Amino acid sequence: MRFKVATFLGIEVGILSIAFGAICLLEQSYSTFRVLRSISASQQVLISGFCLIVSFYYNDLYDLRVVRNFTEFCANVLPALGIAFFLLFTLFVLSKIFPGILVVDSSTVITLLIVVGVVFLIRAVFYRLLRSRTFTERVLILGTSPWAQEIAKEITVASHTGYVVVGFVDDLNEDSSPDPSVLPSPVVGPLDRLERIIAELHPDRIIVALKERRRRLPVRELLVARLKRVIVEDSIEAHERFTGKLAIESLNPSFLIFSKDFRISRFTMALRRTTSFVFSVVGLVVTAPLMVLIAVAIKLDSRGPIFFIQKRAGLGEKTFRLVKFRTMHPIESTSDTERSVWGRDSTARITRIGRILRKLRLDELPQFINIIRGDMDLVGPRPEMVDNVKTMTEQIPYYSLRTGVRPGLTGWAQVRHGYSVSQEDVTEKMRYDLYYIKHMSVWFDIKILIDTVKIVLLGKGSEQHASTKSDGRILSTEISRPTVSYLPPENSQERRHA
Repeated sequence: MRFKVATFLGIEVGILSIAFGAICLLEQSYSTFRVLRSISASQQVLISGFCLIVSFYYNDLYDLRVVRNFTEFCANVLPALGIAFFLLFTLFVLSKIFPGILVVDSSTVITLLIVVGVVFLIRAVFYRLLRSRTFTERVLILGTSPWAQEIAKEITVASHTGYVVVGFVDDLNEDSSPDPSVLPSPVVGPLDRLERIIAELHPDRIIVALKERRRRLPVRELLVARLKRVIVEDSIEAHERFTGKLAIESLNPSFLIFSKDFRISRFTMALRRTTSFVFSVVGLVVTAPLMVLIAVAIKLDSRGPIFFIQKRAGLGEKTFRLVKFRTMHPIESTSDTERSVWGRDSTARITRIGRILRKLRLDELPQFINIIRGDMDLVGPRPEMVDNVKTMTEQIPYYSLRTGVRPGLTGWAQVRHGYSVSQEDVTEKMRYDLYYIKHMSVWFDIKILIDTVKIVLLGKGSEQHASTKSDGRILSTEISRPTVSYLPPENSQERRHA
């Protein structure tokens, strides 16, 4: 889903860059006074643009799943403008404290209003183009299995990207052929008429979602379509692109083995490790006074230790002791008592201070120590309990791949799914973790960190599944097999024996 932010953010940053250059050209002169005016005017554009971009991003106005049309953009823009003006006021106060660094005055407000007007115009034009037939991509799906229906569902959810499903091609498999009335688009014909169907519908993209491809894949017809500049895409790659996760139930080992992803240079790994270390040292120093106050509050609020320490599996399944601030009342360690508490009401054990710490994610601050020690990085899959790793490896496909990278304080699964308290949640987060491992990069880490700050500031997802979540513990003592919501497209026997 890179499209959602990159498009709008790129356009609006481009506008600000053009405005910056235009001001410099208009104000260009050998006169010292005019040069100073040029610098001042350029700073107004940069400051107002910064306030606008930050406020829009943290109000989801760059997320096309939230603002799908211009009407929804207008309905959500007022709170964002309020934040932009608040940021501008904060910078104005700072400019009085540091007059030689910042220049913020009434002209900056006027500049911000001008930039907002230009952005409104650009948004109106963009949304109109997005709905136009010129920018709509017609998609034909091969197959009618539950997996093919899942692909169509994701395309419908991501309708803002300009994709439209024009129909399904029936693979004539009695086990997978559903009632046509339940499909979001019509069945346009059988697989053996694919060439004629392509000629009639003129699809821009064909997604292959056949349940069984052996001796069923229409190779000649797809090659002819490719020569006619029709994009032919594997359903797994399409699902990954639309959802930002990997459908682990539908993967086969060859997809992972021969993938060009899942590789990261030693320089990038060293850079990530250095960045994590430096950031954690600075973070530990800066937050030390706050952590002292939190420790005192925990002791005054309830009996028990300040820290919650638990064995977790790290890089290469190496065990380490993860440190968090305690957020729950301690209980007896016997298994029967523990099981009854988890099953009955774990929210009753959350302390008053613990509820605040969880909401603001401040209970995670001591993990800076784990990062400095090398147990964790800033970004990566969350470290799992040692006792759960073996069971999950047996139950969840490719779960062991998580331990191929160092775990993180935050991660792609955390910003996209939140807490996990069941096998289904763990499986869903594994889909996101595998996507992260496949596409791991410094820029991806930066995006995750920015989204994490957004979640912390707005409190989104912090109380998800709060009624059954414990201090990092999966609740059920006996984990069932993951629920498969769709069928694997091919070669399921190979996947089971991998």
